[in-house]
Amino acid sequence: MENRTKSQRKKILTEFPSPIGCGVYNAKKPCIDMPMTMTTQPIKGKHLFLTLFSLPLLWGGILGLPGEARDVDIEVGIVQRFGETEAEKLTISATNGDSLTVKFQDTQGQTQTLTTTQLTLNIVEQSLPQSLLKEYIVLSDHATFETAEDSANQWRDKGIKTEVTQPGRWQVWAKRDVYETPLLRRFLLKNLKEKGYTDPYLESAILTSKSQATFTVAGKQYKSDYLEIIPGKNPIQVSHSQQKTRRYGGSLKLQPNSYGTYTLVNDVPLETYLRGVVPHEIGPNAPQNAAKAQTIIARTYALRNLRRFKADDYELCANTHCQVYYGLSETSPKADRAIAATKGLVLTYNNELVDALYSSTTGGVTASFSDAWNGEERPYLKAVIDSPKNVWDLTQKSLANEQAFRNFISLKQGFNESGRNVFRWNRQATLVSLSKDLKKYLERRKHPLANFKTIKSMQVTERSDSGRILTMIVQTDQGTIELQKNEVRSAFGPPRSTLFYLDPIYNSQNQLTGYAFVGGGFGHGVGLSQYGSYNLANLGWSPEKILSFYYPGTSIIPLDNSIVFWGEEK
Repeated sequence: MENRTKSQRKKILTEFPSPIGCGVYNAKKPCIDMPMTMTTQPIKGKHLFLTLFSLPLLWGGILGLPGEARDVDIEVGIVQRFGETEAEKLTISATNGDSLTVKFQDTQGQTQTLTTTQLTLNIVEQSLPQSLLKEYIVLSDHATFETAEDSANQWRDKGIKTEVTQPGRWQVWAKRDVYETPLLRRFLLKNLKEKGYTDPYLESAILTSKSQATFTVAGKQYKSDYLEIIPGKNPIQVSHSQQKTRRYGGSLKLQPNSYGTYTLVNDVPLETYLRGVVPHEIGPNAPQNAAKAQTIIARTYALRNLRRFKADDYELCANTHCQVYYGLSETSPKADRAIAATKGLVLTYNNELVDALYSSTTGGVTASFSDAWNGEERPYLKAVIDSPKNVWDLTQKSLANEQAFRNFISLKQGFNESGRNVFRWNRQATLVSLSKDLKKYLERRKHPLANFKTIKSMQVTERSDSGRILTMIVQTDQGTIELQKNEVRSAFGPPRSTLFYLDPIYNSQNQLTGYAFVGGGFGHGVGLSQYGSYNLANLGWSPEKILSFYYPGTSIIPLDNSIVFWGEEK
C-alpha cells in the first residue's frame, strides 16, 4: 500500500466469514457503557495491511474453519522523551547484512534520502533567533489516562476544547491550536476562575533555546526534526544510552513531541508488536492457555487504546502506562505459538472492543472500572472473587464493610493467586517518610497544601464493594487532604494496590509514629489477573473460559469491519 500522511490514511476493511463457534463464548475485560457511533471506518487514521491469515478458534480444542483477517499497522513510542539531556544518544543499526533507508528534510526544507547501515542520533542545544513563549492551560492533572480522558470529556461538555497529554503525569490541556494566543488563554482562565474552578492553571515559560536533533551518517552530521528509517527486510537494532539494546520489526521515525523533546516511534504490524508484548506481560513460564488468554487481551487492548497519544501524533507507549513492549528482543516460542493460535481474535462487548484492562495480581477479588478510575462503568468489569471455589460471597458480605474487608484480607488459601508473594502484604512506614511521599505528590499537582510539614492522621472513609479504597482522608498540620481511588497509590510509596487497610503504629509513649499498610494484590485489580490465569490454566480451563471468568458477558470474535474500536463522540 502506498505511503500516506496520517491524516490521509484510512482503514480498508474487507468482510470475511466467521469461523464455526465464533461469538458463542462470552468473556472479556472492561468496556465503556456509552452510546456508540457505528461506522464503516471504526479505525480512524490507521494503516491496514491486507494480509490474510488463518483464524483457528479453539472452542473446546476444536479448530474452526479458517477465515480472512488483516494485520493492522500501529505506532508505538519506544523512546518517548529523547533529548531531556544532551548526553543522550541513540544508535540505530541494520542487522544481518541489511541496509537502512533514511528519509529526512534538510535545513532548506528539501526531502533527502540516504542509504546506510548505521546512524547515530544526538541532541544539541540550539539558540533561538528570538525568545519564544511556550504556554498552555492545564485544566486537570491525573495519575492515569482513563481518569484524564473522563475529565477531558467533562470539560468538553462545558464547551472547552481539550487534549490529553502526558508530560509526566497525565494532564488535560486546553487545546493549544484553539486557544493559541496569550489573550485567548488568559480570557479562558479568567472565565474559569470566575465560575469557581480552582484547579486550572497557566503553565508558561520563555524559551531562548531548543533541543535540536542531529544524526550522523558516515561521519557527516545532519539536522532534522523529522526522520524516517526504513530497513530492507530485517529488524532494526536500537541502542539507547539509557535503555537496553533491542531489535524492532517494522520501521522507525523520530518526531517532535509536545514537551520540547523527541519521540522515537516504531511503526509495526500488530501481530509483530504482540511478539514483543506477550512474553513480557504474562511471563515466559505461563501455561499455554494463560498465554493465549493474555494474547487476546493484549491485542484488544492495543486496538482499543490507539488514541492515547493523539496529542503527540503516535498511538501507544512501550511501558506499563500501556503494555510492556520490547520489540523482537527476548521473544518466546511459547508466546509465538499463542499469538499464532489466536491470530486476529479480539474480545468484544456489544460488538465494541472491551476496555481490556488487566493486572498482575488482584488480591483475591477483581475490581470494577469505577473502583479505580472516573468514568462510565464497563458492564463486563465488575467485582468477581478470584477463585474457582466458593470462598466468599460478595452478595452476602460486601467488602465495602470495613470489618468484612479485614476478615477477607486475613484469608490466604483457596484463591487463584494463593502463595504469590504479592497476594498478601504488610508494609510499614513512618509518618516522616509518608509526609515526604505526600509532599512530593502534592507538589507535582501544584496543590495549595503542598507546603504542609507533617501528617497528623490517615483514615479510609469509603470503600467499594470489591474493598478498594474510594476515599482516604489525610489530616496534616495545614489542613485536610482527600485522596480518591488510585491517587492513594500515587501519593504514598507502601501500597501496592488500593486493596488495603491501615493499622496505626505507636511508640512507647503512645504517640502515633506511622502506619502499617495491610492488603493484597499488585496494580489496579481490574479485569484479568495474570497470576490468576496461571492457576485456572493449570486446572485445565480454556482461554475462552478464563476470559469469560474475568470479563463476564463478553465475546471472542475475529477482527472485522463491523467492530467499533471505542465509543466515539457523535
